[in-house]
Amino acid sequence: MNTSRTWRDLCALGAIVFSILTFAAPASAAIPKKDAWYTQHYIIMQDFERKLYRDLSIEGRKNFQNLFWAARTPEARAKFQARLDYVIKNFWKENSKQPWNTDRGRTYLLNGAPASIDYDQNVNFATPMPGQLADNANRSGEDVGANRGEIWIYPYNQYFIEYTFAFVQPSQWRITQTTGNRYLGELETFNKKVTFGLVDEAAYKQSLEGLAKNK
Repeated sequence: MNTSRTWRDLCALGAIVFSILTFAAPASAAIPKKDAWYTQHYIIMQDFERKLYRDLSIEGRKNFQNLFWAARTPEARAKFQARLDYVIKNFWKENSKQPWNTDRGRTYLLNGAPASIDYDQNVNFATPMPGQLADNANRSGEDVGANRGEIWIYPYNQYFIEYTFAFVQPSQWRITQTTGNRYLGELETFNKKVTFGLVDEAAYKQSLEGLAKNK
């Protein structure tokens, strides 16, 4: 990968990124941060699940959580747990209480490990060797100040989807750009509806009808 290209692109986006970070509230701001289960699963939930969950009572949410995974395959649940374990181990410096509730954490939970990562970094920080898959890199000791930019690259059909993250002091990584046009949306929709899809959507929705709602 061309690291210099990565950093030139990030620099060119600097003014835009500053405006986004300063004036635009991130989508994650609407996520109830006190509900750890929801902040973990929000990114893989379908729209109707998000809407319903927000309207449920405390008891209703507990029942929903059980039904959520009962409606999906054991393989999907195991995949999600493996990704969550990776996020907790490797991205905890960004958010020690909820490592998954970060831009990189949510991207990893939904899409898994990128096929490769372009880096811009200080020379004293070790990176994976060229061609090494990002998932093989142990990032638990990551010096978040060493990397200034990352581009996560995912193949989708014959296309390449890119998520660009920039380091924001003191310890945050923020999405500054996504590249892939409508194919990025297709990748995320595929993971929500296929990788973590429902076995029987009609039966699942019927089981949700009796859940206790807030009054």
